[in-house]
Amino acid sequence: MKPDVKFLWNRFSMREALLLGFCATFIVVTKATLRMKLGISGHSMFFLMFFLMLARGIVPKTGAAVLVGLLAGGISISLGLAHKGPIIMLNFVLPALVLDVAGIFIPRFMSGFLSCIVVGGLASATKGVTEAVVLAATGAPVRIILQNAVIESAGAVLFGVLGSLAVPPIIRKLRTNRLIPDS
Repeated sequence: MKPDVKFLWNRFSMREALLLGFCATFIVVTKATLRMKLGISGHSMFFLMFFLMLARGIVPKTGAAVLVGLLAGGISISLGLAHKGPIIMLNFVLPALVLDVAGIFIPRFMSGFLSCIVVGGLASATKGVTEAVVLAATGAPVRIILQNAVIESAGAVLFGVLGSLAVPPIIRKLRTNRLIPDS
């Protein structure tokens, strides 16, 4: 049997890189097809957190979520879906960084509902940072920046937690059927 060839920083196999690429593509496709103006802050975080956490659960290696975030952000920018320009990368990369850091300290956090809620909520709260960066770049007053960042973060946490709740049953089912390694 041939050993797996390693790609991307000599860290991921071809199978893992393809799975991560599919997760990044699904993030962009759901964002593009479900561009609903619901008037609810953070509603796009539902699918973002679902697919970022699913990617980190399927490929339990440090850097997996960040790679998916970078790919999804790059695809969004190249397809012209980024109404905020290159700053949109923060929307994808900051939550992914939180997931990867959480994976370092709590390697099996994808298996439990409570750990997924906590980590998903923390990762979703980074949406406020992106909002603050955009408003600061436009020269908005500090009070407005803080107010909008809190509102965006609160909505994002709500939807991010809901999106992350679907991940543990899927990861457990994949492990039970031996489709992903039981790490």
